[in-house]
Amino acid sequence: MHIDVFTLHPAMFAGPLTESILKRAQEMGALSISLHDIRDHTEDKHNTADDTPYGGGGGMVMKVEPVVRAVEAVIASSSGVPVILMSPQGRVFNQRLASELSQESRLALICGHYEGFDERIRQTVVTDELSIGDYVLTGGELAAMVIIDAVARLLPGVLGDPDAPIKDSHATGLLEHPHYTRPPAFRGMTVPDVLLSGHQANVERWRRQESLRRSWQRRPDVLLKAALSDADRWFLMELAQADIAERAQKDDRPPQG
Repeated sequence: MHIDVFTLHPAMFAGPLTESILKRAQEMGALSISLHDIRDHTEDKHNTADDTPYGGGGGMVMKVEPVVRAVEAVIASSSGVPVILMSPQGRVFNQRLASELSQESRLALICGHYEGFDERIRQTVVTDELSIGDYVLTGGELAAMVIIDAVARLLPGVLGDPDAPIKDSHATGLLEHPHYTRPPAFRGMTVPDVLLSGHQANVERWRRQESLRRSWQRRPDVLLKAALSDADRWFLMELAQADIAERAQKDDRPPQG
C-alpha cells in the first residue's frame, strides 16, 4: 500500500512513521508513505494556505487553491484513489473501516488546520471524510496518524502472526479477553488456572467468555452488532442474572452508619 499525506506540518509525522510497526511495515515493503507540504503549492511569497472566512466570524479557513493543486499534482483525478479528508464532520473511524481501507492499494489523506476547509475542497477532490471521534483536534495530522497505524497493521505480514489482527479488540466485534504472562503470581494475584492447564479447548472457551464479560461490563453497545452463538447468548444471560441478583442483594442491605 502507498499512502499520500497532504499537510501543513509534515515534520509532525517524523516520530510515528519511523518507529515500531509503521517502521517495520515500510522496511519490509508492505507500506510506503509520501508527505506533501500543502504550502509548496501556494503562489504568493508568504506561502499563504489560509484566509479569513466570508461572512465574518473567528478563525481562519484553509484555502481551496493550494489544497486542490497539491492533490491534483500528485494524484490524477481519474485514478480512483480514495482521497480522504480528516474532519470532525466525517464518518467515525472504526475497525471495520480500517479493514476496508487496508484492501486499497493507495490512499490519500488531507490534514486540515484552523477553523476548517473551504467547501470547494470537498466538492473538487475529496471522496470521503473520516473522524476519529467526537472531539476537536488542533489539526488533522494526529487523526491521519491514527488511521495510518490502524490500517498498516492489517496489511499482510506486518504483525508477523497472521492471526493477530483478527484477535484484537473490535476485530471480532467484541473487546479482547485479558492477557497474562510470567510470573504466574504477583502480589497475591495469580494467573487463572485454565491458562496453565494446557487444555486448549478450555482456554479458548475461557477467552471467549472473558471477551463477552469485558464487553458486557465496559462496552455493552458492541454486543448489539457482534456475531453471537447460542453459547454466547446463554453466557450473557447468566451475566445478566448475576447482575440482577447482585443489585437486589445491595438493595436489601441495611443502611450503613
